[in-house]
Amino acid sequence: MFIGIQLLLLFTSITTNPMRSTKCLFSSKQTLFNFTDSTSSVNDWIEISDTERDVGKSKGVFVEQKTQQFQRAIFFSLLNPQPNGAGFVGIANRKKSFDLSSFTGLQLSVRAQGENFIYKVILRHHNEESSLQPSYEIFFELPKNELTEQYLPFNDFKPYSRGKSLDPNTTPPLDRTDITSIGLQIVGGVYLPIKQHGTSSLEIDSIIAVKCE
Repeated sequence: MFIGIQLLLLFTSITTNPMRSTKCLFSSKQTLFNFTDSTSSVNDWIEISDTERDVGKSKGVFVEQKTQQFQRAIFFSLLNPQPNGAGFVGIANRKKSFDLSSFTGLQLSVRAQGENFIYKVILRHHNEESSLQPSYEIFFELPKNELTEQYLPFNDFKPYSRGKSLDPNTTPPLDRTDITSIGLQIVGGVYLPIKQHGTSSLEIDSIIAVKCE
């Protein structure tokens, strides 16, 4: 019953307020990843998609886009949901750790294109990388084909395990003093009333931690 209520609230939040909050007016910031910098790299990012399961058939690629005038990163995805539940494409960086306790959220400078526009950010702490351990996630929908600043408050991140919502009253809270994994995922909607499939891309200029006024 609890999981069903959580999913209903999530679906209502996405459909009634799809863009969540936009760019925040921040008093301080810390750049976590700046893919427009010529010294940046995507080499420390790994794919974490449903092919971790025997039945998974989705695929993701995270690459740099460089031209004579600009540079950014692009997360390409092919969502191929399966009848037994597999259906997600993700990437994550587990090579860096951050103390984000003095910030209120993350701000992404991104542009979404393709067939799907609902993504989530996934945070982990204390080097807890097992899918059996809680992850802390936030869903958001991006505008189509529009470069945007998407603000994601830490207070809106909720605990999950293998895509299923956990009770925040019995799950340890996210320790923002020791964030050891930051990931992006495009969801097929295995446990949700919303469903996505097909090809999409997410252009990423930067991911920064910000303290909103």
